[in-house]
Amino acid sequence: QVQLVESGGGLVQPGGSLRLSCAASGFTFSRYAMNWYRKAPGKERELVATITSGTGSTDYPDSVKGRFTISRDNSKNTAALQMNSLKPEDTAVYYCNAYRRGLGPPDGYWGQGTQVTVSS
Repeated sequence: QVQLVESGGGLVQPGGSLRLSCAASGFTFSRYAMNWYRKAPGKERELVATITSGTGSTDYPDSVKGRFTISRDNSKNTAALQMNSLKPEDTAVYYCNAYRRGLGPPDGYWGQGTQVTVSS
């Protein structure tokens, strides 16, 4: 049974930091790229961070580049998203996603999401 369980969300003031974690089980974690998406009310779902399965290369959109850092630990089947200098517009539900073309569901495996609220 595949599971992705996010944790670490919460309420933080603008300029603050949060670290999200994603614990994976039920599939070969090291073979999958790991992604973090977010969905804010009234907005499209947005990919905010990617880390590849092989080299561990990372990529970010301009909206979070320099503030967010994705990482993974294949020995523990976990991924993380370090978020610094948070802004009110970062408020959203954040989802962990595991994806590999040709394996698993077409859009990969998803966690249940964790709420991040940036507000003073």
